[in-house]
Order: sequence, then C-alpha cells, then structure tokens
Amino acid sequence: MSGKKSIPLEDFLKHPEIQKVTSNINQELVERREYAPSVCKVFTYPYTVLQDNSKFRFVVDNEAKKQLPNLIDNKVQNITGTKNLKVSLKEKYCKKRNIGIVFSGGPAPGGHNVIAGLYDAAKKANPENKIYGFFLGPDGILENEAIEITDRLVGTYRNLGGFTMIKTGRTKIDTKEKMKLSKETCKKLELDALIVVGGDDSNTNAAFLAQEMFEDGIQVIGVPKTIDGDIQVTDADGNILCAISFGFHTAARAFANAVSNLCTDCSSDVKYWHICKVMGRVASHLALEVALQTHANMTLIGEDLADYIDRRRLEKSKKKGITDYSAYGITLRRLSRVICDGIVKRAAVGKNYGVIVIPEGILEFVDEIQIFIIKLNTIIAEYNETHDTDFHSDFPLLEDKLEYLRRQARLSREDNSFSIWNTRDDDLFNDIPEFFQEGLLIERDSHGNFQFSLVETDKVIMGLVKNYLNILKEKGIYKLGISNFYYRKTLSKDGLDPDYFGPILFKNYDKEEKNFLFKESIISKKTLKQIMVKQGAIQKNDIIPAPVEKIYKKSVPKFKTQVHFYGYDGRGSDPTRFDCIYTYNLGLTVFSLIASGATGQMAAIKNLEMDFSNWEPIGIPIASLMHLEERKGKLSLVLEKSVVDVNSTSFQVVKSLRDKWLAATSCDDHYRKPGPIRFTGTSEENRPITLVLNALAKQELGKKQD
Repeated sequence: MSGKKSIPLEDFLKHPEIQKVTSNINQELVERREYAPSVCKVFTYPYTVLQDNSKFRFVVDNEAKKQLPNLIDNKVQNITGTKNLKVSLKEKYCKKRNIGIVFSGGPAPGGHNVIAGLYDAAKKANPENKIYGFFLGPDGILENEAIEITDRLVGTYRNLGGFTMIKTGRTKIDTKEKMKLSKETCKKLELDALIVVGGDDSNTNAAFLAQEMFEDGIQVIGVPKTIDGDIQVTDADGNILCAISFGFHTAARAFANAVSNLCTDCSSDVKYWHICKVMGRVASHLALEVALQTHANMTLIGEDLADYIDRRRLEKSKKKGITDYSAYGITLRRLSRVICDGIVKRAAVGKNYGVIVIPEGILEFVDEIQIFIIKLNTIIAEYNETHDTDFHSDFPLLEDKLEYLRRQARLSREDNSFSIWNTRDDDLFNDIPEFFQEGLLIERDSHGNFQFSLVETDKVIMGLVKNYLNILKEKGIYKLGISNFYYRKTLSKDGLDPDYFGPILFKNYDKEEKNFLFKESIISKKTLKQIMVKQGAIQKNDIIPAPVEKIYKKSVPKFKTQVHFYGYDGRGSDPTRFDCIYTYNLGLTVFSLIASGATGQMAAIKNLEMDFSNWEPIGIPIASLMHLEERKGKLSLVLEKSVVDVNSTSFQVVKSLRDKWLAATSCDDHYRKPGPIRFTGTSEENRPITLVLNALAKQELGKKQD
C-alpha cells in the first residue's frame, strides 16, 4: 500500500479553483454572451417604417398567383429609421404584441441571435411585448408546445451556436389538418405574428401560413437559414437582394479550419490523400468557399462538372454526321479520371499526398446517377401514394427492392406506356456495386429528397479512382518522382555513377531536372532488370545493384486515403462575428416588418457582400420567389434553391487557380491557413471570401462603366 496521504475527493471538488476549471462556464463563453453586435444605422433610430420599392422585378409563377393571392402583390420593402411617428402610427408600432418564433430544419450558427434581436427590438418598443418560442420546430406549433422567452433565456444563449434554446425539427406544415392545428395554436396564444426561421422548405411553409392566416390578421415572416448557402435572392434584373443565408460563413470557416489542418498533416506525413466531403446536397457553395479558404489541392464543384463537355467524343460523332448527346455532362468514369489526373501529376514531382474537397451532393450533378435518383424518387413516391404502407417497410432488404424493380422492368416490356423503369435501367442498375445500390435506394427524407449525406459518395468515387490508378500503374504512367538530390546521394554513396545509370532508368533524365521519372516500360523489378541488361548496365546473371533497387522501390506509389465528412460539426459551431452581427440584425429586421404590418415577407439584409456600413435591412416577398418543382414525384410550389454560378467571379478565380493549388511542381504547396473561428482580435475576415470577390468584381466593373 502507498504511504502517501490524499485529500478526500469530496473536499477537493469544493476547492474554488477546481470548481472554476471544471465549470461549463469559461472565459470564452462569458465574452460571447457579453458581446454586443453592431446594428445597422436604421436601427439606431427610435422607430422604423417600411417603404415599398418597385424597382425590383420578379418573374412570378402563375401557380403562385393562384395559391397565394393575398401575398402575390407584395413588394420589396426598404426599412428606414425615423425619430418621430404620427400618433396613430406610433400607437401601432408600440402596441402590445405576442410574437411566436420557430426554428425549422437543421441547426445553423446564429439562430439564437435572431431571437435576441427580435426580443430586444420588441421589448424596446413595448416592455409588455411577449415572445414565445415553439419547442422542437413545427411540431411545437402543431402541439402548442411553447415557452415564453425571457431576459435570462436570451442572456444564456446570446452569440452562441446551435438552436439549443428551443430546439428544432423537420416537420412540414403541408396539410389542411396541420394548417388548422397551427391556426388554433396561434389563436390560443393570441399571437399577432409568427416567425419561421429555416431553409427553402421552411420559408415555403411561411408563405402558405401567411396566406392561410391572412384573414385572421396573424402576420407570418420568414428568415433565411441554411449552412448550405443555397438561399440567395436575385431579382429578374440581376440585383442581389440576399447574398447568402445565415450560418454559411461559420460552417465554411469551421470546415476550412479542419481541412487546413489536414493540409498540414498530409504535407508532414507525406503518405495520405485526405478526401474531405462537405455538406451541400444541391449546391456546392460550401465547397467553393472552403477551396478559397484553404487552397486544397483539388476541389470538385458540382455545377462545373454538370457543364462538362467531352469534346473529343463530340468531334468524333460530328465526323460521322451525328450528335452524341452523351458527350454532354460528366460521367462517373470521367469524374474519376479527372481526380486520377491530379494525383498522377503530383506523384510525378514526388508528392504522393494531398487534399481533395468534394461536396456531398456531387453525384446529383452526374447525369447517369441523377436519372436513377429521379426515377427511383418517382417510383417510391407513387408506391407510397397508392398503398397504405411504406415502400421501405414493405421491401426492407436490398434483394426485395431489386426484385420489385425487376417487376417494373418486366411491366415496361409488356406495356409501352409504362416507361419509368425499363430493362435498360435495370441492367445498368445491376452493374452498380451493391453498397451503392443500397445508397440509391435509401429512405427519402420527410420532403421526399434523396439523402446524399447518407451515401458513401467518397467510397463510390474513390473506388473508381483506385481501380484506374492501378491500371495506370500497370501501364507505367502512375509513378512517384525521385528527387535529383536523393538519387545522386544514394548512388554515389555506393560508388555508382548517377550520370551513367540516369539515362538508362529515367525518361526525363537531365542534370538540371529536379525530379526523375522511371521509364514507363519499367513496371516491376523484372522489367527493371531486363532494361538494365539490355543497356549493358549489368549481366543477365547479375543482381540489380542495391541502390538502384532502393530507388526503384521509392518510385512505386502506394495510394492511401483517409476519408472525412464535415457537416454536423459546422452546424453546431459558435458563430463567427459576421454571423453574430448578421443574425442579430435579422432579428431587428423581423420586428420592423411586424411593427409595420408586413406579412408573407422574408427578412433579409441587402449588401451583405459589402462593408457593414452599406448593409440595408429589407423585406422580400416570398410568394414572388416561388415556382413549381418536382417533390415526392409531384409538382409542388416551393422556394427555388440557388446553385453556384459558374460565371461568377468567385468561381472563375478558383478555376483559374486550380493548377497553382494542385501544385504539381517541385515548389512548395500553396496551402492557406484560415485559422480557427475567433471571437476576439481583428484578424478574422469580416465576410465570406466568395462574397468579397464578387463584390470587388462589381466595384471594378462600375469603375470602368463610369
């Protein structure tokens, strides 16, 4: 037994310093809670008013006119500050209100500050105003599960990430019964207004709720939230009204810091390719921003791949007098070749390592896969609609699902009008690896969308990459470059003449060359010996000199990968200063819209791409943004998602720097270190780099036009 005396653990835990270091309250948390975000100039006035702005035009869908008649004539509304209001307007602005707020969909950094901004503005206008938060998303509305937001609650979560204060959920209010329950809840709580914070589907909900409760005088306002960055609003003339949704900047920075650390790792250990899949089901905005933040060696942008044209195949078909439409759009095989090309080029200069960034929805931009997804979505949706049970419940095993598809294929042979799934589809689908078949047949989400995050995208693509690299290795194309210095040192150490053996071994031997590549015909020790014998360097019965064999072994690349997925960690990150300020001002904007009687509007900040002094709070008509889109096998009126514009300056900059960032030369890599999200200091950039580049291009264009 030890003779040492010990302090009783119970007493030890009572020590003030122990309690301090084990507390869940630390200095970073204290500073975050105390931080007061800057506010737009209009919010420094005692009151705000709305002004309709007819300058902005939208192409309005006829279906939106039919389904949203009370909202379709809404205009973009500018918010301006004022010191005084007429008595009647002042009474309206400051009247006692009950306001409900709900988070819908996945979390995004900054949501708590939307509540904080709304709460502060409401209490400033009238201390008797009450804000209610609905628990667990739209379910909280349907089941009337709400709490009153208090000073203590807001103070606990100011400037913090997540939606922890009131949680979130993915239920969609999309039936008459759900609409009825929502109205009943709003009336029981005597709500004057309801705020829906969410993505495209959630803001679609907000529009229909606004229409449904229009006659009841209950206002509904939407707030754009999604880390994917696919809620961006531009009018018919190209004017940007909302450059990015909140949470995007924080998620991109969180992902970029992690990816940057992998850049450091791979360039230190020099043996791994890190495959980094980042969130972005429909759009590649996050991947684009991460590329700019980190300068990863390769970043795939889905929207760019969708525009791919196989010009060699096209020229070949033109000579035959036909048009090969399969030459348009990327294929899985071609995509794997693009990646292999970069890997082989880096290996040739001795860099058998690197970082590849892939958006999770990359497969949606591959034609052959997209066709499968659309067809399977339709088949599953139709089955669920015509049966009392669920497709995935009735066919739990992969073989069950495949047998059902075979029956569909047989039906197409018997009935020409039945063409959703034909025998060609079935044959192609059966050629796909089993794990990928399972991925394509996974259960759809609550909105009927294919869940790309659940598919091992990296496994699909990298499996093809590994197979092709093996082919290139057998052809003698995929080789690791040998440093001139290392080659000379190794041979000279054993008394061999580097300049004698160099031309025999290498296809690019030159004293000034920094890296040497073995000849393509040398693909094994056997072929190495054969060429040395042929060149008279050794006799048939001699063994390969040890230094030469050592050099050869160094030239044989081993392709090792480490796979990473970035999504939920970024969603739960504490917000950047940009997102703290953005969301707090969105909350203030929400109250301004409510106080002036708006409904069916989306709260937004115009000029986000510019310096904070240029930010302009506005209200955007949601109905004008909606269009018909296929959902669950049917056309539905929804808010349109925004994808990466391949003509944008930010994308063109990344495209022009691809070769530099691939760094397939003897020079150092060009990795960029964005650093962690910091809440103190001044070195953190004040907005996403994609927005900075697009804004600079706009400014330069304006100067030339002047």
